Amino acid sequence: MLIQSPLLTKASGALAGMVGSHNKGGMYLRGRATPTNPGTSFQQDVRNFINQLATAWSNTLTQAQRDAWDVYAANQPLTNRLGESRNIPGLAHYTRANVPRLQAAATRIDTAPTTFTLPSFTITAVSASEATQNISISFNVADVWNADLGWLPILASRPQSVGIIYFKGPYRFADALEGDTAIPLTSPQTVAAPFAFVEDQKLFLSIRASNPDGRLATEQRFSLIAAA
Repeated sequence: MLIQSPLLTKASGALAGMVGSHNKGGMYLRGRATPTNPGTSFQQDVRNFINQLATAWSNTLTQAQRDAWDVYAANQPLTNRLGESRNIPGLAHYTRANVPRLQAAATRIDTAPTTFTLPSFTITAVSASEATQNISISFNVADVWNADLGWLPILASRPQSVGIIYFKGPYRFADALEGDTAIPLTSPQTVAAPFAFVEDQKLFLSIRASNPDGRLATEQRFSLIAAA
């Protein structure tokens, strides 16, 4: 089916039985499918983290801290799925910044950042070995996250067919690299894959950097073909 519409130039999300999305080829529409909700322990962990952060926001943070997160939110818009800039509430930024840190068993950041830009980070290479069942990450050792209270959370997909080009998820938390000011991490570093894989299967990675001040970088996604 081909569609040329004077009304829809961009679409994202569901309406009735149709879902609008886009890829490198442009906008497309597809039938809506209701996903299953298996309620795995990993899903429950994330939901628990969100609940913990909502409770901390209400009961632990001071009003001054909540106000500071609201100021950060007002000055730090995010890009939505249509590529448009939008602002989200301070609580949403607080949750966004801290869920990856809780996944990594890292220190929660309650004090809002005072720098109003998203951090950057550089991944130079990714690879995976069937023999070790490890994923190797090469990065710029001078990036700001590679210091005390900084983290690099790494999520990975189940192994996929090499013919898969676009992969939106789900991803599972694999591990997080912990920065160290006194002895910065060297590159590359390896983490254990969360799913078993064999040579020539494709893996997708989702990586973000969490800076020492709590700012969370925009997600970077990578694909790789597993080696022997």
